[in-house]
Amino acid sequence: MKDFRTIIYLQVFLAVVFWGGSYVWTKALFEYYGPLTIMFFRLGISSVLVFGLFRKKMQKVNPKDYLSFLLLSFFSPFCYFLGESFGLLHVSPIVAAVMIATIPLFSPLLGILAFREKISLANILGFLVSFSGVLIMVFDSGFRFAASPLGLGLLLLAVLSALVNIVFLKKLTNSYSSFTIISTQNFLGAIFFLPLFLIFDMKMALTIVPSAEAIGALLSLAVFGSTLAFMFYTSGVRVLGIARTSIFTNLIPVVTAVFSVIILGENLTADKLLGMGVVISGLLLTQITQKNFRKA
Repeated sequence: MKDFRTIIYLQVFLAVVFWGGSYVWTKALFEYYGPLTIMFFRLGISSVLVFGLFRKKMQKVNPKDYLSFLLLSFFSPFCYFLGESFGLLHVSPIVAAVMIATIPLFSPLLGILAFREKISLANILGFLVSFSGVLIMVFDSGFRFAASPLGLGLLLLAVLSALVNIVFLKKLTNSYSSFTIISTQNFLGAIFFLPLFLIFDMKMALTIVPSAEAIGALLSLAVFGSTLAFMFYTSGVRVLGIARTSIFTNLIPVVTAVFSVIILGENLTADKLLGMGVVISGLLLTQITQKNFRKA
């Protein structure tokens, strides 16, 4: 059982790594394609991949769950990626990742209200410490938030969509495997994006010849960002619960910063390094002291 939980923790961590890299891959793809094209092909490739590789593990969806799957796919990936990808047009990958990292601030409250999950003092302290690290990464020395209000507003839409998505995801994980949820979710998401792609982006997309790096970035988004990451995270929600799983997303800005330096050549300043350290400390505080607080 202990080894099994270790594997689940590793999967959640890998999901965070893949999501952290997705901001950088998307930003790199903006040199070739618009957000609608990227999201349509990202989800389309992912749904085909999952169905092709794991169709024997797919479960038949119960008609009573059609609406839940439809709403799940509408809020995420459709609304979530609309907010995230268009927001990423106006802010840096690190700022985008930091905004998305606010999800764990609200997730425990959602767990309490929607699912009656318990939250420990260790969770609360971990959230506070981790989020303070997020703030260090966002604000400059004059406590000014140097980012586009439009971009931040769009990213807030992504955050709210993710929170609503958790409600339906938690419900469906009790009855369906990760393979079934991800394939259905991404397929419906691609369907939602298809009309927008046909109307706004298709003519331009057909005239563009992408580079090998662009193709690699798109495949990385589809395989790692929209397939494996969601499968791993869904397994985490099922086994660990919302509060303990969602706190790992505080590591996303750290991963994004590392990817930004390596791939985009962004400068990693002292305040960002300090913020990363605080974020990691908050995560470790929550996980290490969990049992001690329960005993106390």
